[in-house]
Amino acid sequence: MKGIILAGGDGTCLYLLTRGQSSYCQYMINQWFIIRWKNTPIESIYLILLNKMKFSKININGVVVIEPNVIKDQRGYFLESFNKKKFKKVIGKVAFVQDNESKSSKGVLRGLHFQKPPFAQAKLVRCIEGKVLDVSLDIRKGSPTYGIYHSVVLSKENKKQLFVPRGFAHGFLVLSDTAVFSYKVDNFYAPEHDAGIRWNDKELNIQWGLEECDVLISEKDMQLPFFSEFNSPFKLQ
Repeated sequence: MKGIILAGGDGTCLYLLTRGQSSYCQYMINQWFIIRWKNTPIESIYLILLNKMKFSKININGVVVIEPNVIKDQRGYFLESFNKKKFKKVIGKVAFVQDNESKSSKGVLRGLHFQKPPFAQAKLVRCIEGKVLDVSLDIRKGSPTYGIYHSVVLSKENKKQLFVPRGFAHGFLVLSDTAVFSYKVDNFYAPEHDAGIRWNDKELNIQWGLEECDVLISEKDMQLPFFSEFNSPFKLQ
C-alpha cells in the first residue's frame, strides 16, 4: 500500500493512503497539493478533503454549535451552511419551514423570545454580517440545566451556527456597528403564541458585556416577565 505525503503551508504533513499508484504519479499529485494548498494549515486541508462540518455539543442538552467547512482560495470562499443528512445524523430529524433575517445596529438586543406550544420553534441561527453575542436559555421543566443559559459569539468571521431546540428562550446582542442575523425555524410564526423573558433578569444574571444604558431594546421586550414570574409551558422530553 502506497501513500501521498501532503505538505501543508505550516510545515506539517498529512499522509493519504492510496492503492496502485506509481512513484511518479504520487509525486505529481503531491506537487499539485503543495501548490493548491500553499499556506493552508494541514488541519484545514484535512477538513476540506473530508468535507467535514463540525458539530459540538455543550453542557446543555440539545444545544449544538456548528462550524461549517470553509473553503477559501483567491476568488473568495465557499461553505455548506446546511446539509440535511449531516444534520439529521447528529441532531435528529428537524423540518425547517421558514427562514428569517434581521439587520440591527450596535447595542440592539432582541430577546429573550420563544413561541409557546403547539407553535414552539427550534432554530438554526447564524450571523452573516457583523458580530453578535447569542444567548439560549433552557426553560424545560425537569431539565438539570433549567434556568441556565449558554452564550456564544457568532460572526461573519467565525461563521459558527447554533442549533437551539424547542424549549429554549433565545436572544442576541449586536456587538459590531451593524449585524445581519439569519435563522431557520421549524414552525411558522404565530403572534398569538409569541412569548419571552426579560433580558436583564437578575436571577438569570446573563453576562451580555454591555451596560444597560448602552442596550437598545423594543418596548415590547422591555415588558416581558421576569424569570421568577414565568411559568414554563415546556417539559423535558
